[in-house]
Amino acid sequence: MAILIADLSGYTALTETHGAAAAADVIDKFHDIVRRSLVGDSHLHERVGDEVMIVSQIPGDLLHTAAMLIHQCSAEHQFLQVHGGLHFGPVLKRNEFFFGATINLASRIAAIAAKGRFWCSAHFMQALTDTSQYVFESKGMHRFKNVRNETELFELQTSGQDFFYIDPVCRMVICDKEKAIQHPVEEELFFCSKQCLEIYNNSH
Repeated sequence: MAILIADLSGYTALTETHGAAAAADVIDKFHDIVRRSLVGDSHLHERVGDEVMIVSQIPGDLLHTAAMLIHQCSAEHQFLQVHGGLHFGPVLKRNEFFFGATINLASRIAAIAAKGRFWCSAHFMQALTDTSQYVFESKGMHRFKNVRNETELFELQTSGQDFFYIDPVCRMVICDKEKAIQHPVEEELFFCSKQCLEIYNNSH
């Protein structure tokens, strides 16, 4: 089975800055984005806080879902960057839950994936029947604790991910500068609110 595990980068900073209600609103929006991003056989299997696990019998469908998820999250003003890992392998299903090394490695890959990116294992890449629609960049060989063999990881390259600013306090994405608060001196710094600007100024 193909496994995608993803979560939101900066969720703790957002919660600390804007409180539980704002964080819950972001989670609600994230789960809505996930549902809108599902392609073909892909379905949301599990969600815990800001982490989701999406599964599919068809690796290509899960790849399309990952690309949709990045695109949708990147287009949201005052949201957070998503990142995650994709892996493919045998799983054990018991009482509607999945178990096994495939799940564990997908989670490990997700944990080291760069902000706003999805990283794929070599096993996932080998399971794809068509990669012509996407570009992948090798991230080299990686060794994970309690995993016997090294695995090569690949980063899914998608357009439109880097044309925004990040609030340095709460880590929210600033897509529209007209709706943000610009720092009075540092022209390339934008904030989601006056509160974040004040916190930043008080700490620098």
